[in-house]
Amino acid sequence: MSKIWKVAVIGAAGRMGSEAVAAVNQADDMELVAALGNGDSLELLVEYSAEVMIDLTVPAVTEQNVRFAVEHDIHAVVGTTGWDQERLSNLETLLKEHPSVGVLIAPNFAIGSILATEFAAKAARFFESVEVIEMHHPNKVDAPSGTAVHTAQKIAESRAVAGVGPSPDATETDPDGSRGAVVDGVNVHAVRLRGLTAHQEILLGDAGQQLVIRHDSFDRTSFMPGVLLGVRQVAENPGLSVGLDRYLNLD
Repeated sequence: MSKIWKVAVIGAAGRMGSEAVAAVNQADDMELVAALGNGDSLELLVEYSAEVMIDLTVPAVTEQNVRFAVEHDIHAVVGTTGWDQERLSNLETLLKEHPSVGVLIAPNFAIGSILATEFAAKAARFFESVEVIEMHHPNKVDAPSGTAVHTAQKIAESRAVAGVGPSPDATETDPDGSRGAVVDGVNVHAVRLRGLTAHQEILLGDAGQQLVIRHDSFDRTSFMPGVLLGVRQVAENPGLSVGLDRYLNLD
């Protein structure tokens, strides 16, 4: 008989959270033991013996949620953004005190989006210019998206290893920030538009040619296979993993 994971979803009343609740309930190897919303006590994770916590809340509370889980030896799969380097460093320090606990922080759970980022990172060293455009629904609270930041960072790392210089840009004045945010030297543009869900384009250009890598999530169900994969594998990857690509054996 296969392992049945006892799973708790934090942020269960939200759009992503409600999808996660449905996905866990439909999974043969998982049991939903708690679905917590705003104001519910995290002590319920311990009371109902949760083994894995799925955090799909907001940046203001995600760190304290994950800290509680780690301190109680509960694995965590996190889709909430807002994890800057300081927060990640603090979490790594805490995880050293709980070496058997795994935490996955994934900017995106859509397998297609992860592959698009990987393809872009591999391609970026062959092109002189690269920029990222991310497009989301207007209710998204952060910009640029965690996915776009992660993509830009992987692109920049790939280009640095290959010795590729910065994209050419003769802009001298941009008082209104038309050129977008700059993440590790890569320009990232954010669009917020009614009717969108989650979309990303990576534009790569060279003399006489252009490569466009695009991924579209039209519905939040596209994220659920990645969430369930995270639940199934987080215990086998103790410590901190940033990005679901760590679990996909893409190398």
